[in-house]
Amino acid sequence: MLDESDTIINLPNKPRRGRPKKQPSDSLDTKEALLRAGMLMLTESGFIRSGIDPILKSVGVPKGSFYHYFSSKESFGLAVLARYRRYFEAKLDGFLLDEAFSPLERLQRFAQDAQDGIVRHEFRRGCLVGNLEQESSLLSEAFREQLQATYRSWQSRVATCLSESQKQGEIDLQDSIEETSQAFWIGWEGAVHRSRLVKSTQPLRLFINFFIQAIQNTTH
Repeated sequence: MLDESDTIINLPNKPRRGRPKKQPSDSLDTKEALLRAGMLMLTESGFIRSGIDPILKSVGVPKGSFYHYFSSKESFGLAVLARYRRYFEAKLDGFLLDEAFSPLERLQRFAQDAQDGIVRHEFRRGCLVGNLEQESSLLSEAFREQLQATYRSWQSRVATCLSESQKQGEIDLQDSIEETSQAFWIGWEGAVHRSRLVKSTQPLRLFINFFIQAIQNTTH
């Protein structure tokens, strides 16, 4: 058996022909490309209807390589969900922690960005988590647990924003901040689905305006 020093001594002096040896970064790039393609597909079509082959074709990865990274379609789906959760948490933090705006303005700016995005993608793409929630009765317990954990994470971010808004006197909540933040996401996901159905941002505008008016302190 050769050790590392033997390998170095016996290296040929002239360059070897053919493709260079695959580096670890290549593997990371391939996995990331698969996850990104999966996010796109699940955002448009959900998990049940999405096939592996179109995802592989879109990034030029053979099926054998896919199973090097993921043991099954479900493990891939769970990894895509985790990747989307991290992506969306960063987006929420970018809006809801922006101290250049008041807390309610932050929420409204997030909603406007979502409206711009859904128009930009011609109402094909919705919320990956919302799509999976609609399929939850057909998904595994692992999926359902991760979906609930994702919503709890998102709700905590809205709750933090609402808490700051209440301290500043912008809002006057009748229910607890936790319940109000949960109500936000329940209504928001419904508005996203309705907007895709009617191909209009009107449901999203209606929801965010209704939500803001419902919690706003009219004496502020």
